[in-house]
Amino acid sequence: MEYFNAFLCGGILCVIGQLLIDKTKLTPARILVCYVTAGVVLSGLGVYQYLVDWGGCGATVPLTGFGHLLAKGVRKAVAEDGLLGALTGGATAAAGGITAAIFFGFLVALVCKPKPKG
Repeated sequence: MEYFNAFLCGGILCVIGQLLIDKTKLTPARILVCYVTAGVVLSGLGVYQYLVDWGGCGATVPLTGFGHLLAKGVRKAVAEDGLLGALTGGATAAAGGITAAIFFGFLVALVCKPKPKG
């Protein structure tokens, strides 16, 4: 059931994103920002943790999960370091994921040759 919930949760988030692309004039970059911001706001309100508990990786892997991770990191750092934690907590919490994205992006850039579209 855990896999089904993750699939359903991630699928619903993707369907919402696809509907925003198809039915609105929002650009993918704006939708990305909206998803990350929604994750931060829902986490700040304490709502997103319920979604994570139910959907597992279906809630933590999408962009809303990244916003949730940032909010959790800031909350923890503020509790430990005070106001300075508001500036450092998000970067500290997301450092592993950001490092992995840069590293694997670099590896792919070494292996693949870019080609122009068309």
